[in-house]
Amino acid sequence: MSKRYAILPCNGLDKCAGCVTQEIALLLSEQNAGEIICPVFYRTADAKYNKLAQELPLLVIDGCATRCAAKLAAEKGLKIAEKVIVSEEAKAASVELSKSLRLGEAEKQLAEQLAARLLADSKAEETNTAEAGIAFPASLDYEIYKKDKFVFRVPKNEGFYFNENDVWVYVDHNRARIGVTDYVQKSLSDIMFFSPPSVGSEIEQFDGAGEVESGKAVFEVICPVSGTVTAVNENLTEQPELMNENPYEQGWIAELELSDFETDRDLLHDFEGYFPILKRKVDEFRV
Repeated sequence: MSKRYAILPCNGLDKCAGCVTQEIALLLSEQNAGEIICPVFYRTADAKYNKLAQELPLLVIDGCATRCAAKLAAEKGLKIAEKVIVSEEAKAASVELSKSLRLGEAEKQLAEQLAARLLADSKAEETNTAEAGIAFPASLDYEIYKKDKFVFRVPKNEGFYFNENDVWVYVDHNRARIGVTDYVQKSLSDIMFFSPPSVGSEIEQFDGAGEVESGKAVFEVICPVSGTVTAVNENLTEQPELMNENPYEQGWIAELELSDFETDRDLLHDFEGYFPILKRKVDEFRV
């Protein structure tokens, strides 16, 4: 699955270059390479589009040197991941843009070439990311909830999501790492055994992804995402207690190549959504 963009085209439909930007955006959208941000609606109702621009890398496509799309992104405080200026690309390709608002063959070919280049770039970046492995944060920023003598931590870093089965996932492009939360390891107490999923196995969201066993109970790890298992934490075979010591860092469980995170995310919580759930569970159940 190649990288997907939040696509912000300019709204200069009174010029040929602006019409080319719209065509590029449509071509990328049809290839499932991104979701389009309407520049007109974005000025008046930005909540939906702000969320989209935060979750996906932002691709700005401007028609000409006025750069209205780039300026809109700056006004909204967005970070631009990639930028294309059609008039400059046309000049570099020796394509003379017509004065007509209907795209001729030359303009259509230019739009197709630029869309194909962006698709190729995103696939190449995704391949490089996959080869390099998941880029897990060097340090985590935790929010803490205390109950009696127990301390429960939840990472606040961007990229972390949680299901209501108290399993976390950290997402990095099309790869993910999963593990159990502090609530799980404290509920189980001393963890003695860990049964990992098989590398190469395909797992659907909410399928089992291994088992964790203590003297109290056996906990089935309910996978927050769908994908193919690419690695398991071999250290847990000999040292399952690592999940007690730190279930988010040394005690992670498995890594996956994601198959449909855009859909999976709808049934997950970010930190703001999960932290109240954790507090309610801790208050209702004495670990």
